[in-house]
Amino acid sequence: MRDYFHNGCKVGPNSCVPAGSTANSWIDEADVRVREDAAELDYWWTVFNDPTLDDLIANASAQNLSLREAGYRVLEARAQLAIANGNLFPQSQSAFGGYQRIAASQAAGGAQGFPTQFFDQWALGFNLSWELDFWGRYRRAVTAAENTLEASCANYDQVMVTLLGDVASNYIQFRTLQQRIKHVNVNVELQKRVLVVAERRLKAGSQGPLDAHQAQSNLAQTSAQIPQLQMQTRQACNRLCVLLGMPPSDLEKELGLGRIPTAPREVAIGIPAELLRRRPDVRRAEREAAAQGEQIGIAEADLYPMFVIDGTIGWQGLEASDIFTSPALAGNVGPGFQWKILNYGRLRNNVRKQDARFQAMVTAYQETVLRANAEVEDGLATFLRAQERAKLLDISVVNARKAADIVDKQYQQGAIDFNRVATIEQNLVQQQDLQAQAHGEIAQGLIQVYRAVGGGWETPPIIEQQTVALPPSPESVPVPSPSGPAESNPPIPLPPAPESIRGSGPQPAPPAKN
Repeated sequence: MRDYFHNGCKVGPNSCVPAGSTANSWIDEADVRVREDAAELDYWWTVFNDPTLDDLIANASAQNLSLREAGYRVLEARAQLAIANGNLFPQSQSAFGGYQRIAASQAAGGAQGFPTQFFDQWALGFNLSWELDFWGRYRRAVTAAENTLEASCANYDQVMVTLLGDVASNYIQFRTLQQRIKHVNVNVELQKRVLVVAERRLKAGSQGPLDAHQAQSNLAQTSAQIPQLQMQTRQACNRLCVLLGMPPSDLEKELGLGRIPTAPREVAIGIPAELLRRRPDVRRAEREAAAQGEQIGIAEADLYPMFVIDGTIGWQGLEASDIFTSPALAGNVGPGFQWKILNYGRLRNNVRKQDARFQAMVTAYQETVLRANAEVEDGLATFLRAQERAKLLDISVVNARKAADIVDKQYQQGAIDFNRVATIEQNLVQQQDLQAQAHGEIAQGLIQVYRAVGGGWETPPIIEQQTVALPPSPESVPVPSPSGPAESNPPIPLPPAPESIRGSGPQPAPPAKN
């Protein structure tokens, strides 16, 4: 009874925040490139200073279908909360009415008291049944629905974080592939010049066909990389189209040529403990566990009797005009109770079942926290080590280019054989390709860090106010302009932004279940 009154006249356990282990500091905390402030997290993609990326982010946040689906899940959870609130009032109430033409058997004495064997009967009334929430069953159901709504909001935020990261990641990959194709084209032209020299010497009879065949093989091998890179570029564009909520199209024409976005040397990520508040998937797991914790109390309420108030009021008469007269009034009202006895242990085992499911969800929450910590560390390692790798590859490419220019001149002068030319050319092709990938990896590592710390989910309302110019949206899902709705076919209603769903601003993580 002490726990019952302490919990607000509710059976079952109350809420508390489950323990989630986070590191005290990042592994690379001592690195000067790692800062603990989190000012850049809300609009992290702007650190690349790439207007095209900004436009893609704006379009995706307005048109992405996965985000829209998550928004409707929030509306579904909100409606479910309203249903749960309704159960606090009389759970069953209905109006009834009817008309009957009755034939009473005179032989059985059924017509006694009635004017004739055939007569009419009219009825109109109202009844209700109200189970009093004496053990907190319905109040816990409301709390569970509130937690589920908050979990749905966190899921919306997580879809937003994933969307922003996917758009930026695919855009970086697209620019990296463009740079790799550019390097291959430059090397193809270089190898074509070498092939011309080899064929000229073959015609002049100054050397055999070996050099010409080897030069042709090297040229074909290098050129063969272009279709493969073009295929990967098209696939990256198609993924971007899906993220933008539009059918696959030649997005490369819209994006044009461009450099790999340059990432800053430093990254601002806050402290590990902030992951519990900032990461939407962590908050979602905690809220889902809290919602499940309420099911323990709901199941425990079945162990006790249910107290019910039933009532009916109505009118009956032989004529329609008699229904609302005082003699036609009839009704009843009174309390009652129901108690599920002889349940063969089913109720207690249901309590154990709900508790076991809750413990499993708490464990899943704790694992989510650990994964979040590991993902940030993975992103930091990629971002920091990729910078060092790119710096060394920049030096390698500069020297490989100088070496290729020297051997090209020496081969044209006949000072060296073709084997050395082929080796240095292939080395240049390889080093330039690795250089482009390394610079793209720096940006990818930074994106991974910002995605891992849950950056960007607070920004959709401001994103929607940006000028959206690239790429065009299909007619079925037009992009709303800042000045008003699109003039083409009406768009599918967008889900509300997280702020409008939750109220105002980010909310601290509410308690889960103990």
